[in-house]
Amino acid sequence: MAYLLASDLFDQFENMRREMDALFGDWGMPRDIRAVPSGNYPPINIGATPKQVDVYVFAPGMEPQALDISLEQNLLTVAGARDSDPPKDTQVYRRERFNGQFKRVITVPDGIDPDRVNATYKNGILHITIGRREELQPRRIEVR
Repeated sequence: MAYLLASDLFDQFENMRREMDALFGDWGMPRDIRAVPSGNYPPINIGATPKQVDVYVFAPGMEPQALDISLEQNLLTVAGARDSDPPKDTQVYRRERFNGQFKRVITVPDGIDPDRVNATYKNGILHITIGRREELQPRRIEVR
């Protein structure tokens, strides 16, 4: 029974937090250390293997030619613009899709090879792979 009471108490706190957020907003601050502040577009996922760094940029409804990607030292920049304005005589009641120019700058790990960068865009996802330098990749050492 105590478990149900504690659960109800936490549910009440969570509901109160949501109501406070709705009333005051989050003032542009992330809720935790890894969160991205609201309004950052496009959302990005980053992963790494011993051989490469993978960056996934979620930017549906764009033409690949509208994306500008550059890599300088350890800074990967993805920029572009997306416009999808409704016809002039349309009364808009709600707009949740991001329109306009964007620019995201991502710090990638050390040891990348700037000559081994590839980018593909499919189904609204930009996938950028950045290879790591060969001399920094793990290698198996044979014992004799």
